Amino acid sequence: MSDASEFSGKSRTVPEIQAKIDSGDAVVLTAVEISEKVRAGEEVRFEDVDVVTTATRGIMSGTYAVLSFKVSEPDSFVRASEVLLNGVPAVHGPCPNERLGVLDLVVLGTAHSETDPRYGGGHLFRELVEGKRISVDVTTSGGESFTAETSLAEMPFARLYATRHAFKNYKAFVNPGKDSLNTIFHALPFEGEFKELTFCGCGELNPIENDPGLETIGIGTRVLLNGAEGFVTGSGTRSSPENPNLAGFADLHGMKPGYMGGFVTSGGPEIINTWAVPIPVLHPGMLDNILKVDREIPLQLVDVAGRLPLCGITYGDVWDDTDFTVRYEPEKCLGCEPCPVEEACPMGAITRKGDRTVHNRYLCFNCGLCVSRCKGGAFVAKLGSVRCTTGGCMREIKVTLRQSDRARAVKAAEELKKEVLSGKFRITAPVEKIRFP
Repeated sequence: MSDASEFSGKSRTVPEIQAKIDSGDAVVLTAVEISEKVRAGEEVRFEDVDVVTTATRGIMSGTYAVLSFKVSEPDSFVRASEVLLNGVPAVHGPCPNERLGVLDLVVLGTAHSETDPRYGGGHLFRELVEGKRISVDVTTSGGESFTAETSLAEMPFARLYATRHAFKNYKAFVNPGKDSLNTIFHALPFEGEFKELTFCGCGELNPIENDPGLETIGIGTRVLLNGAEGFVTGSGTRSSPENPNLAGFADLHGMKPGYMGGFVTSGGPEIINTWAVPIPVLHPGMLDNILKVDREIPLQLVDVAGRLPLCGITYGDVWDDTDFTVRYEPEKCLGCEPCPVEEACPMGAITRKGDRTVHNRYLCFNCGLCVSRCKGGAFVAKLGSVRCTTGGCMREIKVTLRQSDRARAVKAAEELKKEVLSGKFRITAPVEKIRFP
């Protein structure tokens, strides 16, 4: 990692950068704009950029919410012993709120509904943010049961916490075995014998990839989590200097539903989150990582069963010359009954309505699974393939599923840029660096 002391006379502080933003003199670029300049052969110097806005959107299991709200009149019951929100189990407490008619709940993002196998905590959180009313089934300590309804607007406290988010990119997966495997890394049983590849990570847009030394990302750093202003609280679980990730929080009330949600895998429902993080460029050495493009960022291909490394590729192998979004061409639809795409879509973004197939772009994650499932080729996106040598054998493995949404990560970085330049979002220096044992 480069140090600011190596660049005597060429450094700036976060307050100095914020002052430039306030005066309208700062240059703020998204990570996409930086990469476009690099690919065009342009030189990007320290003097050319003050802040780079980065982002990532993907499956981030380490998520829970703390919700507090009134569910009945005072003295209606003593305590709750079991609570379900739209069928999703919640942990009641730690505050017992005896006889107050108020629930304090912890809901895991990976919790699964007891009534719907394709619904989980991620779906619940998105529906709350969308303003939908949810059912609350309560079993009391006295053995009585009742059902109520609530909404986010009726919750004075609703906060989303990240225990393991925004990891420094992730991994690509294959199944070398003969049998298909149910896993959170595929929406369907993962086919064996290297027939397909899935992966996670937004490559050059990733916040920590742009600041791997965590010089500007630390405890107290202001970020956008699912579009809402939040803060980094430290490193996440299983974080290390080689593979760091972040913990943080933000208020659900300010979040945007299009950045979050549930994603159904063959291992059960998972949860989607989006981070946008500003990287103030404090000294020229930081450009070493900011200027890296996908083809320079390693991506490890592993066996999905045991995470054993098989070969090294790059994010350029999975993102270069591909389509970030999926396109639906209805004239190619064969009208299959049942529709294999509707059955497979992990977002529920494809539905049959009468004799029509409807593609909900608002819900679509751009994972690309529909491309390989549609018999008529009505869903179109270039997902690419990866060449990899394993066991002395060169293989070309097709990408069938992406668990990161590059298109909306680009959008999140653009939105953060606008908020920084408008003064709505103010950059903060960490109050403490993230340190590892």
